[in-house]
Amino acid sequence: MTRVACIGECMIEMSELSDGRFARAYGGDTLNTAVYMARLGLAVDYVTALGDDPFSSEMLAGWQAEGVGVGPVVRLPGRVPGLYIIQTDHAGERRFHYWRDSAPARALFDIPQTPDIIEALAGYDLLFFSGITLSLYGAAGRARFFDALDRAQARGARIAFDANFRPRGWPDRPVAHAAYEQAFDRADIVLASTEDLRLLFGGDNPTERLLVYSSAERVLKLPDLACRIVMADGLDQVVAAKPVARVVDTTAAGDSFAAAYLASRLAGADPVTAAEAGHTLAGVVVSHPGAIIPRSAMPGFLQPSDGFVGRTQA
Repeated sequence: MTRVACIGECMIEMSELSDGRFARAYGGDTLNTAVYMARLGLAVDYVTALGDDPFSSEMLAGWQAEGVGVGPVVRLPGRVPGLYIIQTDHAGERRFHYWRDSAPARALFDIPQTPDIIEALAGYDLLFFSGITLSLYGAAGRARFFDALDRAQARGARIAFDANFRPRGWPDRPVAHAAYEQAFDRADIVLASTEDLRLLFGGDNPTERLLVYSSAERVLKLPDLACRIVMADGLDQVVAAKPVARVVDTTAAGDSFAAAYLASRLAGADPVTAAEAGHTLAGVVVSHPGAIIPRSAMPGFLQPSDGFVGRTQA
């Protein structure tokens, strides 16, 4: 079976309710993708660092209940996870407020266990991470992370990169540009939104930088409920999504799209069919509050099997 590793950070999530109270959950972009991948039948582990506190233990139990593997998770004594608050407006758009500067996930590639983490990552068939993942680590940590990607690719792994960009996570644009270009250079699949690319690169047509720089399979999420698929073999096609009757919360729309897209590609679907699957799952997710929808609300599609991203067998 194809094995997937999602790398990043999970935080305590506090969602503000209409009466001013808060509902507590957990979330993070790559964690959300890992949960949806597991629900779609993939063998997926989450790779991160947590504390030794009750909230971290609660997270681990929740991930295991969702079928996400926690074997690679490192627990650091005396540390606690980051926290964020979500405020959602009447149109379903959200604002985030973070408390995460000392979160244990930021130390993942700067601890004594780092060599073991790098070695473990080389045993997966697909490594998935995001721009937010990159922002967690300092320069030395990112260098070790990229070394881990290189070692995994040398053993036959594929790399999928979601270009989520949050300016506040970076000291300046040049540092972010350099990190993203290294990620683009290594990725076999890049998922990016025009909004993120404009925030990162600026200019009138920031997507052209990705299209010219990267030769990966590129999935560009457009502002009008569509995505553009660009492949090295010449495919360049826009895939529209069906309108959603009622948008409640756009949290994890991109994360769930990534999960369904990658799961479909792993099952052997072509990129257009995979994009349609991504739109379908994302459309359901934005119709519910929070990052992770009830399991009963999951659409009944996709039965992943070994395929597109798996290693070549001898």
